[in-house]
Amino acid sequence: MAIDSQPTILNRSANGYQPIEDYAVIGDLHTVALVGKNGSIDWCCLPRFDSPSVFGALLDTQKGGRFRIAPIETPNMGHKQIYLPETNILITRFLTVDGVAEITDFMPIKRGKRSHRQHHIVRSVSVVRGSLSFDMVCQPAFNYARDVHTLTFADDREGVIFHSQSMCLALVSSIPLQANDEGGVEAHFTLHQGQSARFILESTNCDEIAPQDHSEAHYRAEFNETMAYWQSWLAQCQYQGRWREMVQRSALVLKLLTYAPTGAIVAAPTTSLPETLGGTRNWDYRYTWLRDAAFSLYSLLTLGFTQEAEAFMGWLDTRCHELKNNEMMLQPMYTIDGKHDLTEFTLDHLEGYKKSGPVRIGNGAYSQVQLDIYGELMDAIYIYNQYASISYDLWENLCRLLNWLKDNWQKPDEGIWEVRGGPKPFVHSRLMSWVAFDRGLRLARHRGLPAPVDTWTRTSAQIYQEIMSKGWNEKIGSFVQYYGSDAVDASSLLMVLTKFAGPTDPRILSTIQRIQRDLSSDSLVHRYHPKKAAPDGLGSTEGTFSPCSFWMAETLARAGRVQEARLMLEKMLSYANHVGLYAEEIGPTGEALGNFPQAFTHLSLITACYNVDQALNRTHPAQSRTFF
Repeated sequence: MAIDSQPTILNRSANGYQPIEDYAVIGDLHTVALVGKNGSIDWCCLPRFDSPSVFGALLDTQKGGRFRIAPIETPNMGHKQIYLPETNILITRFLTVDGVAEITDFMPIKRGKRSHRQHHIVRSVSVVRGSLSFDMVCQPAFNYARDVHTLTFADDREGVIFHSQSMCLALVSSIPLQANDEGGVEAHFTLHQGQSARFILESTNCDEIAPQDHSEAHYRAEFNETMAYWQSWLAQCQYQGRWREMVQRSALVLKLLTYAPTGAIVAAPTTSLPETLGGTRNWDYRYTWLRDAAFSLYSLLTLGFTQEAEAFMGWLDTRCHELKNNEMMLQPMYTIDGKHDLTEFTLDHLEGYKKSGPVRIGNGAYSQVQLDIYGELMDAIYIYNQYASISYDLWENLCRLLNWLKDNWQKPDEGIWEVRGGPKPFVHSRLMSWVAFDRGLRLARHRGLPAPVDTWTRTSAQIYQEIMSKGWNEKIGSFVQYYGSDAVDASSLLMVLTKFAGPTDPRILSTIQRIQRDLSSDSLVHRYHPKKAAPDGLGSTEGTFSPCSFWMAETLARAGRVQEARLMLEKMLSYANHVGLYAEEIGPTGEALGNFPQAFTHLSLITACYNVDQALNRTHPAQSRTFF
């Protein structure tokens, strides 16, 4: 049967902002696209995560650009999304009384010399029951909607090239296209049961644009190859515990957030999604934080993904080798290819998600002093060294770093939460400085590496004693955010996870109780109380911070409160969106807030699931399972 092609009638009814949790993500290990339940790709940066956006309706529904395919809206239309099992191939379903439609979205994994330039988004729409009419609009907005572009159509009108100053996109369609008045192309068509239509969007240099085959055979070959890639990759996962599906989905998310050429993992693929609607806590997360390193390597190695761990370790190794004798400070974050300049500026022509401006590009926190990153770096390297020995050249650089830290760990800094209200003597920064020396000493003893052991031991002891005397507040019975304060901070939970203190130490138990009292609501945990904590320079509130919630569940399990930990973990898992993804924060009614999906949250989920599972197995040995 022929596909009915009809005059274009754009469906404008769904052009507003969707909830953050209504998105899923597809990608090709260079970049990703966010696909909404309504069939709209509202965010995609090309050719890589931190490139300017070509579809940015997520941050400005009028100007940002989108690529939407959907049936014409009818009353009571249902929307569903699922991933093809064990893959990052997405299926978006539309359910009506007249029929059921499906859109299958994926990005083929490219290899070879052109893989960093050539990217494809493949979209196939089909009807599995009845007959439905569809609208399609592809309206790019290059360079964060700042660059103009022109259109060149193929003779048969089944292809178009969008030319901009910096790049080109080519859209190939199995049905005719026509231009609209806003610089995009549209189509309106009807499919009957068993029929399908395909759209392939290619991004590459303008002189390398080549006609794409939109035949069913070519589509099926790319689909099968992509499915085989993801299922083969996930087959390496060694976790077979109680929360297997959630852990596997988190692993697939982390793989999507990995930049294949360097092995770096972005904190999130989006920028400026607000931590509070209407607030100013809008940051660019399309970079790689050293703070995530230890969690990343622990999670990857625990799950059995050794190649990814090796690649990320290579990225870390390179950062350490960049240091010069007179420049021993590491940055908190770098670009995915290791560049140092992340100068922050705002895009004032974009209104922001649901008018929550400003839209920020870059991240000014890259120039902050954050002393905790040295502990996270050393912990990551210590974890990796248990899998494969580090080089002597790297060890020499680590010794230089620790010798610098020995003279600087007492300085005030901006801390783990990157406050913009001025430096403070943050307890967590001291904690991670202790971790840096502790892991350095462990590495030296384990490998017999040369090190100033006596000096590091004295420094480690000095930091430990200072935290216990100045970081502990007897009045409130808790470790606090910074010396001299009475503000509680959820980062204190990492005292257990980093093995600074035992999980049943009276001070730890008291701190857990205080965090539950002051910062927790059911299973959700805030980072800190904004009115009591160090000023962050912003003055607005935020949602609960999902990694802290997973830290609490894991800490409770280590403290022997295993059933409480399990219930908290189960509740936290219920806050995932419909396809198992998490943003950075959770709002008061369970809505997603902040950049999405966030690597730190999924890393914390993996470690919490693994360690709560282990605790349950020790509690009920008869029910224990084999993990490796």
